[in-house]
Amino acid sequence: MSLTVYRKAHFNAAHRLYNKDWDDSRNQAVFGKCSNPNYHGHNYELEVGVTGTIHPETGFLINLDELKKIIKEEVEDQFDHKNLNLEVPEFRTLNPTVENIAVVIWNKLRAKLDTSYDLTIKLYETPRNFVIYTGE
Repeated sequence: MSLTVYRKAHFNAAHRLYNKDWDDSRNQAVFGKCSNPNYHGHNYELEVGVTGTIHPETGFLINLDELKKIIKEEVEDQFDHKNLNLEVPEFRTLNPTVENIAVVIWNKLRAKLDTSYDLTIKLYETPRNFVIYTGE
């Protein structure tokens, strides 16, 4: 029997969406107010889904305390109250769109979790804008 366990987390971060190879007017046309040279922030809501089978001895799919610790170390500690463009190494050359942030989070967590688990990242940039990434 396969099921999915979810853990929620959140972080607050600033970013600027832009392409360094474009001039300001093109960045403004494509990214709008999200291309503000002085950055802007979001209160990101994260849902991490881990899918697998229940361990017969523990009754757990995954120990949620361990998952909480991994999310804190790999996401919250590295992203919370940071300027993503300037302070998070992955975004020095990667545009920190919600799509790219979700992929970076997936990669960070995938590296820390047993490969027998499937992993889903659902990241809300606003209450109405979110992405879901499963590594595919």
